[in-house]
Amino acid sequence: MKRLPLLLLFVLTAPLLAAQPVRVYLVGDSTCATKDLAKQNPERGWGQLFQPLFDETVVVENHAMNGRSCRSFREEGRWDAVYEKLRPGDYVFIEFGHNDQKVGTVRYAAPADYADNLRRYIRETREKGAVPVLLSPIVRRHFTDGVLEDTHGEYLSAVRRVAAEECVAFIDAERLTREWVSSLGDEASRRYFMWVEPGVCPLYPDGRQDNTHLNVRGAHVVARMIAAELVHAAPDLAQRLVPADWVVARDGSGDFFTLGEAVAAIPDFCRDTTRVVVCAGEYREKIVIPATKRNVVLRARGEAVVTWDDYAAKPGLTGAPLGTSGTATVYFGGDDWLVSGFTFRNTAGRVGQAVAVQCLGDGIHFVDCRFLGDQDTLYLYGSGNRDGQTVCDWTRLWFERCYIEGTTDFIFGSAAALFRDCEIRAKADSYITAASTCRGQRVGLVFERCRLTAAEGVTRCYLGRPWREYAQTVFIDCFLGAHIRPEGWHDWNKPQARKHSFYAEYGSQGPGAASSGRVRWAHALCEKEARRVVAAFEK
Repeated sequence: MKRLPLLLLFVLTAPLLAAQPVRVYLVGDSTCATKDLAKQNPERGWGQLFQPLFDETVVVENHAMNGRSCRSFREEGRWDAVYEKLRPGDYVFIEFGHNDQKVGTVRYAAPADYADNLRRYIRETREKGAVPVLLSPIVRRHFTDGVLEDTHGEYLSAVRRVAAEECVAFIDAERLTREWVSSLGDEASRRYFMWVEPGVCPLYPDGRQDNTHLNVRGAHVVARMIAAELVHAAPDLAQRLVPADWVVARDGSGDFFTLGEAVAAIPDFCRDTTRVVVCAGEYREKIVIPATKRNVVLRARGEAVVTWDDYAAKPGLTGAPLGTSGTATVYFGGDDWLVSGFTFRNTAGRVGQAVAVQCLGDGIHFVDCRFLGDQDTLYLYGSGNRDGQTVCDWTRLWFERCYIEGTTDFIFGSAAALFRDCEIRAKADSYITAASTCRGQRVGLVFERCRLTAAEGVTRCYLGRPWREYAQTVFIDCFLGAHIRPEGWHDWNKPQARKHSFYAEYGSQGPGAASSGRVRWAHALCEKEARRVVAAFEK
C-alpha cells in the first residue's frame, strides 16, 4: 500500500500539468491510419492507438489514409482539410514513404520530390504557427536468411536529411522499429504484423501474410515507441502523456474492447503497478476482479460508464436467487487499486438489493467516481460480516470527490471507509448507511466534508442504522440537508446495538444538523476526537 499515496497524488495533480488544450494532426499512410473494424479486422495503424496515450487536454485527429504518399495526400485535397484547421500551438505529425516508392502510379515521388514535398508540409505547418514533427516510415518486416533487410532505400536518407536541414523535430520511426523487429527475429515478429491464420478472422477466411501492416499488438508497441520519443521531439506534448500498460476502447483505439479483457490481462500477484486506461463509452459488463490482481491504476479517459442490472431476487444459473452479494456490477477483489473518473451503475431499479460496486480488497482509492443505484448501491464488504467476532486487522478504503446515490442502506458493509468531499444523495425516505463494522475495529464508515443531498420529495432520512451491532459511522464537518431526520439514527429494532454501536458527529452544518433532537445513544465529538477518527486512515 505504500505506492498508493504517490499514485493518488499523481491523479489529483495531473490536470494541473496539462492545463492548455492542444490538437495533434496525423498525416501519413496506412501504417498510421485508422482502420475499419468490420468483420473483426485485426489491423491497426499506430496512429489509431495514439489518442488514449494522452490526457483529456490533447485531441488527436488522424487524417492518415491507406495507400497515400506525400504527393497523393496533397493532390487529393487531404492536406487542405488539415491546413485550414491549424492553429498556433497545434502539432502535425508527418509520416510518408511506403507508397512514394511505387513507380508507375499516381503516388510515386522520386526521392528528391519526396524531400521537396516534406519540406512543403513543414513550411506550411509553420506558416500557421503549428509545430511540425517529421517521422521516417516504419520498417517493413522483410527477412532474408534471418536478416532484416531495408526496403526504403534512398527515401530514408531523404527524410533524415530534410529533418536536419529544416531543423524540425524528428522521430526516426524506421530506426526504432527496425531495432525492435530485428531483435524479435523472423518468426516472433510475425505476431505483431498482419499474419492471420486461415479460418480465424471473418475478414480473411483464407488467412493473410502481410509484412507491412500492424495488428493491434504491433500498433500498441509502435504507438508507445513514438510517444516515448516525445520527451526529445515535443517536450510540451510529452508532459500530457498518461502512462498506460493497457487501453480499453469501444472504438478500437485500444488494446481491448472490454474492461473484462483488460482485467484478465493484468499480471497476477504483480509487485509493479499496472496502469489501465478506459476510454469514454458505456461498458455493459459484469466485472469480477480477483484477489490476484493487485497494484493497479484504473483511469477513465472521458465519461466511462460500467453498467449491469442484477438484483438479489433474480434467479442465477442454478435457479437459486443471486442474493445481495451476487448482484454487483463490479467486484473489486484485489488490493491497492487506484480508480479514477468512472461511473459504476446498477440499473435493476427498485426491485430490492442491487449493488453497483462491491469492495473486497484492501487499500482501494476511488477518486472522482460516481456510484449509481437504488437499494444497496455501494457494498463495502471488507473482511465480511463477522457477528460479534473480534478482529485485529481490517480493510481500509478511500473515496475522494465521489458521488453516491441510492434509496435504502445504499452505503453499507464492514470495511473502514473514509469519504472525503463527496456528495451523498438520497433518492427515498429511508436509511443512508448500514454499517456492519467488526468488533475490535478502530473505525468504520467516516464522512468528512461531505454534502448530504436529496432528490425532490425526499424529506425523512436517517443517517444510518446498524446492520450489525458493533456498527460505527461518523460524520465530520459535513453539510446535512433538510431531509435528515432530527433523531439522526435508528437502532434497526436492535436494543443491544445502542450499547455496542458508535454513531457520532462533529461540526455538522445545514438544516439537518440540529443536534437537539438526536437520539441519546449517539455521540457528539470534540475536535480532537474527530481528528483521531480521520487519522486512523493515515497510518
